[in-house]
Amino acid sequence: MQQALLAWELGEVPIGAVVVSEDGCVIGSGYNRRETTDDATAHAEMAAIREAGRAKGDWRLSGCALYVTVEPCLMCAGAISQSRISQVVYGAQNPKGGAIESLFEMYGIKGLNHYPVVMGGILAAKCGMMLRDFFREQR
Repeated sequence: MQQALLAWELGEVPIGAVVVSEDGCVIGSGYNRRETTDDATAHAEMAAIREAGRAKGDWRLSGCALYVTVEPCLMCAGAISQSRISQVVYGAQNPKGGAIESLFEMYGIKGLNHYPVVMGGILAAKCGMMLRDFFREQR
């Protein structure tokens, strides 16, 4: 949630993510920066995955967990699978773009190379409230 607040301070949609290694250390973090970078791929999860890969010296993040404030979109769910992240924990559902359970069920597709364990709804009320407050402030 601290990463999401960094996004908010920049006027970005407040979404934050961290990648935690098997030994419990944060090895990657990121927050939404699409507006400030003019980059459609500058999602919190993408930034955290990139940083974790650099920290680990390997694109394979097996054994790592990704914690994110909002259910990942299709692009991020694909990157999670490709990076071999073992677990995804997210807060609020994303009814307009969530690719894990809301709009798509990406990890229900047979034949993918990797399927992470998923836990959704963790701190969902707080994460959802942050989004609602941000958009209320924007209007």
